[in-house]
Amino acid sequence: MPTRRNLIAGSAAIAAGTLIGSPATASTRSKPTVVLVHGAFADASGWNDVARILLHDGYRVIAPANPLRSVSADSAYLSSVLATLTGPLILAGHSYGGMVITNAARDNPHVKALVYVAAFAPDEGETLHDLQVKYPGTKLDESSLDFRPHPGGYDGYVKPEAFREVFAADLPRHVTDLMAVTQRPGDTTTLGEPSGAPAWKTIPSHFLIARHDNLIPATVQRFMAARAGARSVEVNSSHVAMMSQPRATAALIRKAAR
Repeated sequence: MPTRRNLIAGSAAIAAGTLIGSPATASTRSKPTVVLVHGAFADASGWNDVARILLHDGYRVIAPANPLRSVSADSAYLSSVLATLTGPLILAGHSYGGMVITNAARDNPHVKALVYVAAFAPDEGETLHDLQVKYPGTKLDESSLDFRPHPGGYDGYVKPEAFREVFAADLPRHVTDLMAVTQRPGDTTTLGEPSGAPAWKTIPSHFLIARHDNLIPATVQRFMAARAGARSVEVNSSHVAMMSQPRATAALIRKAAR
């Protein structure tokens, strides 16, 4: 029969935020929290396989919904989420999510590493469009996009017939068909909004380069990784490296966490 002391200890562990279904251990308490940030044309479910691996390894994980309204607003939103978390943090961003973590992590002493997964890592004053077309190779242009008005502007969607080739050419078609119809659009203002001072200048960064990316060409990713002084690895992947190469993605995040 549990003693009163054991019951109190168990309640304290739950209050401390240990993972549901996982016993509290010194190892899990000492690990950083991993924050997974998705980009445009996607949602947090794209991180599911990576999150599953990290949870199994004892990391606390959160994959918040990125509003996809503007660089400044999305970065402010992520900053507000980070402010609710305690202890060291590792931020991983995919695609446009890289731009968000670059801005949201600035001046946050709890962020210990940034992980860019086929992502944008802008310098101050750069825009998404600047980087996307810096070198040839992107297949995301106006011909592959649908634009739909909303009360505050216009949203951009990848056309269903172009989605697989542009976004996720190495995933099964039945998967990409669903991704295309459930995609979350990004407000078109994000394409031309300049980024702020980059957190990668003061926070160690890592980069997972997708060799077969048709949205952010690998040459652009290599340029950004080298400029940031990032520790980089390359994988044979489309733009959604966290989905087609979840083990490699999780391994890089674990490396950053160490």
